[in-house]
Amino acid sequence: MANEEIYEEMENEGALITLEDEEGNEVEFEFLDVVEYDSDEYIVLIENKEDADEVVILKINALDDDTEEYISIEDEELLEKLFDLFKKKYEGDINFE
Repeated sequence: MANEEIYEEMENEGALITLEDEEGNEVEFEFLDVVEYDSDEYIVLIENKEDADEVVILKINALDDDTEEYISIEDEELLEKLFDLFKKKYEGDINFE
């Protein structure tokens, strides 16, 4: 897993990640998990605001040992599979309405 120790720390601390949206605005997300699927890794985030109700899943692309980029996923079927894996992992811990 890319930077496994870093992600474990982030999960334990409820780490925040700031990303830029399509319009160049900074948006703060809370790290939830990393999901592995078909030899790829995906980061699961939720916007860091009180009424947030949707997770964001982005593909992790390792550029080198210390640098990663997060790529939007356009494939709705893949997003559904990834979210199902995330829900299954946290079944009983998180209430998915």
